[in-house]
Amino acid sequence: MNTTNLRDLYQQVILEHYKKPTHRGKTNPIDRYQKGHNPSCGDTIELTLQLDASGERIDDVKFEGEGCAIAMASVDLMAGALTGKTISEALELVGIFQGMMKGETEFPKEQRKLNVMKGVAQFPVRIKCANLGWHTLKAALQMTGEAKLADFITNEAE
Repeated sequence: MNTTNLRDLYQQVILEHYKKPTHRGKTNPIDRYQKGHNPSCGDTIELTLQLDASGERIDDVKFEGEGCAIAMASVDLMAGALTGKTISEALELVGIFQGMMKGETEFPKEQRKLNVMKGVAQFPVRIKCANLGWHTLKAALQMTGEAKLADFITNEAE
């Protein structure tokens, strides 16, 4: 497949996840909660996670929010990839995604659907949009104790 066709396919997948997200809503129960905000373009999300009884594995991830197609598609794709992952596996995925946004790596075959976001790395101003959900996830996973109303985290320091 040539580069133009691949780019068109990636754009189509991003638009599909933006227009018809499959992970919009809130988990029940909410075991982890975090708000994220991208001040440079106004994207906001509220991420909720449901963990298994041990508190070590992700049973469900949902999000609410508004923003550009890249931010919303990225968080929807992320949510779909996390079900069944342990917290440490999820944090590893965060690192891979952030490396991919720097052009350093990409996801292995098992998570190759996330590589659709790889093209965003060519547009530095949009990287913050793609990373918002992942930054928010990292903050939610590093939270300890019961879910509580958290302050917004931002990705302005990138």
